[in-house]
Amino acid sequence: MTIDNQSVVFKKNTVFVLFGASGDLAKKETFPALFGLYSEGALDPSTKIFCYARSKLTVENLRENCTPYCRPSTTGNDKFKMDQFFKMVTYISGAYDVDDGYLRLKGEIEAFEKERGVTEPHRVFYLAIPPTIFLTVAGQLKKNVYATNGITRVIVEKPFGDDLETSRELQRGFKPLFREEEIFKIDHFLGKDDLKRLLAVRFANPFLNGTWNKDYIECVQVWFKEPFGAEGRGGYFDVVGIIRDVMQNHLLQILTVATMEEPVANEAEAIRDAKVALLKCMEKLGPKNVVSVGQYGRSLDGKLPSYLDDDTVLNKESKCLTFTEITMDIHNERWEGVPIVMRAGKGLDEDRVEIRMKYKKNVSGMFAGSTPNEFVIQFHPERKIYMTFNTTAPGFVDNVHQVSLDMTYSKKYINDWVPEAYERLIRDAFLGNAANYVRDDELDVSWDIFTPLLNYVEGPDAPEPEIYAYGSTGPKGILE
Repeated sequence: MTIDNQSVVFKKNTVFVLFGASGDLAKKETFPALFGLYSEGALDPSTKIFCYARSKLTVENLRENCTPYCRPSTTGNDKFKMDQFFKMVTYISGAYDVDDGYLRLKGEIEAFEKERGVTEPHRVFYLAIPPTIFLTVAGQLKKNVYATNGITRVIVEKPFGDDLETSRELQRGFKPLFREEEIFKIDHFLGKDDLKRLLAVRFANPFLNGTWNKDYIECVQVWFKEPFGAEGRGGYFDVVGIIRDVMQNHLLQILTVATMEEPVANEAEAIRDAKVALLKCMEKLGPKNVVSVGQYGRSLDGKLPSYLDDDTVLNKESKCLTFTEITMDIHNERWEGVPIVMRAGKGLDEDRVEIRMKYKKNVSGMFAGSTPNEFVIQFHPERKIYMTFNTTAPGFVDNVHQVSLDMTYSKKYINDWVPEAYERLIRDAFLGNAANYVRDDELDVSWDIFTPLLNYVEGPDAPEPEIYAYGSTGPKGILE
């Protein structure tokens, strides 16, 4: 079994340091991703993993915590692989704001590199920590464990700021510490195999890309639906809201890749250049772009709680948005005048993440008025790409109807390993491939687009969120 670029050789004896190793993100995403890479032969066994957090834990505690979230490998023998994997792990407990723990970490790293005969260190640091201590940890990292005579890479989790100004503050804080090529800012949607495939679907199929424009496309829709609510994450979500949580980052990434011009080369900087160029054509968002906002209430049968019923939502008068629908405009030759709709919500009737290209209706000729075609890339719950087209059934009657050309991953790639988003992104950072990470200028322009919208929906003239039933389709009047 091979995967893309698996022939690329990892640097031996790489040191991977996970800050925030006791947290939920580490337990549910980072550790399972590292084990996934190892179990599929995509993480060199010479790698050393250091885990750092304030909590007093052991390696065995870490294993117990993350094992339920580790998926089976495609080649089996997972118990043995797990045993071998955790031999690569060391845990260090220490504070984030004083030198002591970092000096112990430095001693452990240098002892490992000396034992292995490493002359040019390769150190990858992962900040799975709250944004409030990003710069504290980054400063200590640079002061105490930076590889001055080797390679240092720092992976930073989202959210990278709350708006344009706070994002720029973080950028200014990181700038004197690390070069831009040393910082890898994560948006895990960029690591999804589906988004990577979207590039190939568009640009390796000229007939398709040639019709993705204002002459053929009626509208573009991006949907993010979750069938569950805050459920224990209310403290976080009540500060962030649905726009920051998924729209300004995840959904914008999907839309950008689907609408940007073809990059001049299949290289990291060319791809990121094309994304930034597209984002600069997007109109800033404001009150006129808001179609609908809402917050989920109790389910119709009363069995499922409202957002405000959640024990972790402390403000029982919160107006936090759990649903938002907006329109967007791209002002360039390809997309001028094409309606773009982005909507996201929690506590809805289904689990679905997709982008849908709706083609214009055939208005003339022998089949005028036939049902418009659609091209859909679905990211969740099932990975698939499908297109609807019109045909007639066998027989004597020419009744035109629609059928789907459907490529569902689970049917097409039955025995293949499809890397999870965090697996791909961590591997990319090891290899120094920044194509699937967010560059400073991209982050800047994306916040510039969304900050006016955030100022409106969180300001004194904010629209009142409509209460919709948990498990429903959302507020009334959403665009379809």
